[in-house]
Amino acid sequence: MLTNDDIVKIIEAEKQVFPTKEDLDSLKDEMKKDFSKLELSVDNYATKADAYFQEMVVLSHKVDKHEAWIHQLAEKLGVKLEY
Repeated sequence: MLTNDDIVKIIEAEKQVFPTKEDLDSLKDEMKKDFSKLELSVDNYATKADAYFQEMVVLSHKVDKHEAWIHQLAEKLGVKLEY
């Protein structure tokens, strides 16, 4: 027959083996925090990437404009440009 001490030991052993609702709730909270951090990191990266791509577009237009000016100068000076 089980004594009260045996029952207490079984209950304590069960707490160590099986997660309780509180354990699962704390895990859920930790996962939410981790996901929030990940979401923030991705958002920061996307913001930086967007700014970089916009700078590249502006730089590309600037290079195209300079190239057109160089061609105009070469044409006026009679110089043939070779690529």
